[in-house]
Amino acid sequence: MDAGIAAKKTRPGRRPEPEWSLRPAEPADVEAIAELRAVVMRPDLERLGRFDEQRVRQRFRDGFSPRHTSVVLAGGAFAGSVALRPAVDGHWLEHFYLAPDLHGRGLGSAVLRTLLSGTDAAGAVVRLNVLQGSPAQRLYARHGFTIESQDPVDVFMLRRPHAGP
Repeated sequence: MDAGIAAKKTRPGRRPEPEWSLRPAEPADVEAIAELRAVVMRPDLERLGRFDEQRVRQRFRDGFSPRHTSVVLAGGAFAGSVALRPAVDGHWLEHFYLAPDLHGRGLGSAVLRTLLSGTDAAGAVVRLNVLQGSPAQRLYARHGFTIESQDPVDVFMLRRPHAGP
């Protein structure tokens, strides 16, 4: 998966989307991604009373699959990760984390558009789960994800092919 996109015009007061690309994850990426996960998820996990300094990192380490994970690079530097794991009835979008200083700049949307264009071409359904109250839920909704089910902690979302903006 390799996609480079140059900065675009943005709304006034909004920083431009950085140039970015994806590269396949390697086993050595596990700690950088685990640390980013802890930083990004901390506010939501604390709000839900579920943050544990070690557990948040270990859960990622235990499930890390470099084979299905891509590292997001912005300006050539580590900026995040995303996994698209095959499932019986489509794919699961997992471990989508971006450095907080890159939030709100269109990078998340650009990465999603790239991944979802591939799943759309394959006619595949994509599922994900996001923490209750997470601002990421709005991003996913803008890209065609709808709520499939939810519980007190998680919101499970589904996107059918070609359901994007």
